[in-house]
This record gives sequence, structure tokens and C-alpha cells, in this order.
Amino acid sequence: MPVPRPLRERCRDFLGIDGEIRYLFPAMAHGGGAGFVFVVTDDQVAVISTGSLSRSTPKSIWGSYPRGTRIGPVELGAGASFEFAGAAFEIDDEYVAVVNAADTEIFARDSLPRDPLPDL
Repeated sequence: MPVPRPLRERCRDFLGIDGEIRYLFPAMAHGGGAGFVFVVTDDQVAVISTGSLSRSTPKSIWGSYPRGTRIGPVELGAGASFEFAGAAFEIDDEYVAVVNAADTEIFARDSLPRDPLPDL
């Protein structure tokens, strides 16, 4: 399920981003509790805390990392989870492809499919 446009715009405003957001996906602290939004731009991977009550309102910047920072790999099993910056996060299965695409764009660019409509 795509992330709603209002959440994307709230994250853009919160971070003061003028450029493009390449990837954006929600996550939770492993075991529940705090919510987070990962925002991937051309320059950074920003992790925004949304707190435990709201999953769609940015509260604080948990961390900001260079774009060359690997997000995954995502472990599958009892749920999709990954470790990032020393913390464990859980995501809905539908966002596994987003994490994989964000990492592939940086670390395995040659394995990405060609753009079928490069002139658009």
C-alpha cells in the first residue's frame, strides 16, 4: 500500500526537503511501541520518530545518515524486520520491496531493470 500523500508532505516539511523523496516507508520499533518513518532522498536516509500514539505525525528526527547507508537486509519469518543504526525495526510485508529497492539503487545499480520509457 502506498504511503499517503499527506504523510509524504508532512515529512517533506518536517525535514525541510526541497528535492525529491526517493523512498518513504513506515516502521515500528521491534516488539511494538514507537513508530517511525524512513525517508530516503538523494542525499540521506532520515529516520523520523512519530511516537507511539500517531503513526503519521512527525515528532522528532531519530537519526540522519548518508545515502550510502544500507537499510536492509530484511529478515522474513514471523514478520518482516531489519536492523538499522543499532536498533531493530519491523515493517509490514508490503514495504519489504521498498527497502530492497532503496538498497539496490545504491549497492546493486546494475541489477535494476531498464526504464521502459526513458523519454518521459
